[in-house]
Amino acid sequence: MIRTARGAVAVATCLVLANCASSNKFASRVDPKYGVSSSPRVVALGDPVPKGGGTYRVGKPYVVAGRTYVPEEDVNYRAEGMASWYGDDFHGRLTANGEVFDMTSLTAAHPTLPMPSYARVTNLSNGRSLVVRVNDRGPYHGNRLIDVSNKAAELLEFKGNGVAKVRVEYVGRAPLEGSDDRQLMATLRTGSRHRRPRWSVSPRQSRSCRSCRPPRAGSVATFRCRRGGPTASATPRPTTPR
Repeated sequence: MIRTARGAVAVATCLVLANCASSNKFASRVDPKYGVSSSPRVVALGDPVPKGGGTYRVGKPYVVAGRTYVPEEDVNYRAEGMASWYGDDFHGRLTANGEVFDMTSLTAAHPTLPMPSYARVTNLSNGRSLVVRVNDRGPYHGNRLIDVSNKAAELLEFKGNGVAKVRVEYVGRAPLEGSDDRQLMATLRTGSRHRRPRWSVSPRQSRSCRSCRPPRAGSVATFRCRRGGPTASATPRPTTPR
């Protein structure tokens, strides 16, 4: 079924490139204020959404609405700002790295973080936090720091408000293939009593090494379930991102 959906993605992409789209629901739309367009919808509402299948991208500096954004992999990235969420208007559309947006998965859009990558988002009003998969660019509205999926906003408990002040912390690169939904669901923390998560270490490392150091640039983050909840660890990835 996933193979069929991916085939549909390829066919739909070719149709768009050939300017042969026959229905407005599959057409992209240009935002007149920001000069950017939404990608074509390649999976209809209600159909299964394929997982992964994109490419690693960091990207070059770009300008939207007069503001310059500089994508980079900063393993020490930590910022606070406003988060918003997006849902069925973008469901089934291609993301900036070639995946397909699924509003029921724990994903997010960020202007500069690598794609795909993991970032922990904490709702500063209630202490709830979870790790999301960053696989798209945006948001570009006002002072927004990150856009999270419909499902992520529900778990962070700000969907009803529309926006929330959050903290975003880079975790590491995400694998390209397969679904990480179950692992990301397990990263949910439900209160401010939780301390900032530590990075997993090998049993062979000494106690002096058990610090909150982030993974090296170019590592893929994985999740290990340890006492007190899942934590992130870094696994070196030999290939170089685009």
